[in-house]
Amino acid sequence: RAHGTLGKIRHDRAVDYTSDMLVNLNKVLPKAHRGGYAVPAFNINNLEVCQAVMDAAEELQSPVILQTSEGALEYAGMENLAAIARIAAKNASVPVVFHLDHGKNEKLVREAIRSGLYTSVMFDGSLLPFKQNIARTRTIVKLAHARKMSVEAELGPIAGTEDLVSVREREAFFTDPAQAEQFVKETGCDALAVSIGTAHGAYKGPAKLDLKRLAEIGKRVHIPLVLHGASGIDKKWLDRLHAECAKLGDCDRLAGAHGIPLAEEKKAIKLGIAKINIDSDLRIAFTASVREALLQEPHEFDPRKILGPARAAMTELAKEKIRAFGSSGKW
Repeated sequence: RAHGTLGKIRHDRAVDYTSDMLVNLNKVLPKAHRGGYAVPAFNINNLEVCQAVMDAAEELQSPVILQTSEGALEYAGMENLAAIARIAAKNASVPVVFHLDHGKNEKLVREAIRSGLYTSVMFDGSLLPFKQNIARTRTIVKLAHARKMSVEAELGPIAGTEDLVSVREREAFFTDPAQAEQFVKETGCDALAVSIGTAHGAYKGPAKLDLKRLAEIGKRVHIPLVLHGASGIDKKWLDRLHAECAKLGDCDRLAGAHGIPLAEEKKAIKLGIAKINIDSDLRIAFTASVREALLQEPHEFDPRKILGPARAAMTELAKEKIRAFGSSGKW
């Protein structure tokens, strides 16, 4: 059953940064922005995903962002995921940001701020009229900053579908550099997600980023920029997913899926992208490993022996992203 988005949450708790490595975006993204690398932001849905990401970050000494979508909160519950993330951060030797991803529901964003569970939130008003997006984002920034939380905002909706985030192709538009400059100035947001050709989900089609537009945004906007819909959908992981697929009759799973080429992402990082969101890639690594485990031991019913290898696979994937984005050894 779904555990509910909020559940019984004690509100009005101050965020405690003193006992662990739990920080907000302002502790990791400006440094990445100046240093020409990006911090990976991984969507977590359960214990295994969080452990996998943290194992990778610890091994490579990289700052990391653990984030939850609205769909993840409906599945696991805000307090459950927060407890997992906060325990991970308390035992970490690297900075950990606990971030609310794609907060389109303004009520949910306000609840997340009041709960004191997060160190950072995203308010996504990208489908609102420009002036309304500014006004609502400014209000969220004021509320969050009062509790020492950072705010990521978005200007220009990202196409595709990902956990309750859906933007039809005809509604999608790229971020306007002049508007981005005005938006950041008037809202005071700490990071800005931009639309330059990425798409949520695994079915992006051959993608090419509008790097010229990104360069112009970077000239006008001097805060860290964020790339959503940036999963690579690497052939290595698709091949593992499809290995022995005839046995299960699922060879059409993710057929035709495409991602963002790593070369494009690296160019984007040089132009100001300091946070890159990863979700679909983790899902593919997880699914590929679960398939392998069940094919190798078809009579296995111990969740630990099924999910343990999946956790290891996601750690491998997370390390690939950390190295690729240049955040390895940055702590």
